[in-house]
Amino acid sequence: MEYWFEDYVLDSGRRELRRGTKLIAVEPQVFDLLSFLITHRDRVVSKDDLMAAIWNGRIVSESTLTSRINAARAAVGDSGEAQRLIRTLRGKGFRFAGAVSEAEQSSPAPPAGPASPSSSPSLICDQPSIAVLPFINMSGDPAQDYFADGMTEEIITALARFKSLFVIARNSSFAYRGSAADIKQIARELGVRYVLEGSVRNSGDRVRITGQLIVTETGAHIWANRFERRLADIFDLQDEITENIVGAVEPQILSAEMRRARGKRPDSLAAYDCVLRAYQHLFNLSLADQ
Repeated sequence: MEYWFEDYVLDSGRRELRRGTKLIAVEPQVFDLLSFLITHRDRVVSKDDLMAAIWNGRIVSESTLTSRINAARAAVGDSGEAQRLIRTLRGKGFRFAGAVSEAEQSSPAPPAGPASPSSSPSLICDQPSIAVLPFINMSGDPAQDYFADGMTEEIITALARFKSLFVIARNSSFAYRGSAADIKQIARELGVRYVLEGSVRNSGDRVRITGQLIVTETGAHIWANRFERRLADIFDLQDEITENIVGAVEPQILSAEMRRARGKRPDSLAAYDCVLRAYQHLFNLSLADQ
């Protein structure tokens, strides 16, 4: 089905959003949210409705929901101030307020079911986003799960302090504990560009912690390290390891974002990508960059 509003077309079969002849790149979750609002435009959609439809009932943070709503607005030229198409009703939910006409697709739609990476728009976020998956307890003792979980929570909390990063909430990340899902599948479901995973192994009075930062689009590791310490004060140990991991991960993501921005065509640069390019010149500190 195609949904026409203003000069936009949302094609639910092809999972495409177009403005005239231009294809607009949107994240899968943002596309699903926009599609849900349009198809339920005759009523106010609550936050619980969105959780059930977009996140399969998983609880996500208020900032995650707000970010996806803002991204949906941006995709159709709307904003939180104007609310021309997507309106927020305080304490009630959201409603798509634009005039919509429907039409059958001009060619057969692909079979119903989850979209594959090849049939979905390019997974490109406006902001670098990361999910920290639950660290795996490799000690062979389930009683040590608390330490692995504690490390994960500390890292999520520390990364969330960086305003430049969009960090998936703990409840969403921990939904994948013990999951055999592929990293790319997890990234599509959470809408993130980076995933941090790791493991914890105890032996006597020593603990070994590993971490790997993965670019979800390619599956490539851009950072990995191992930390080995004596188990003295657990909280001090967690703080030290968290500081080491976060201190390495955030610059690696910034560097990867700079490389991605440089690889874009000049006509496809957004404001954030221009900022990343400026950072590159600032950090070089050469006469040619001044």
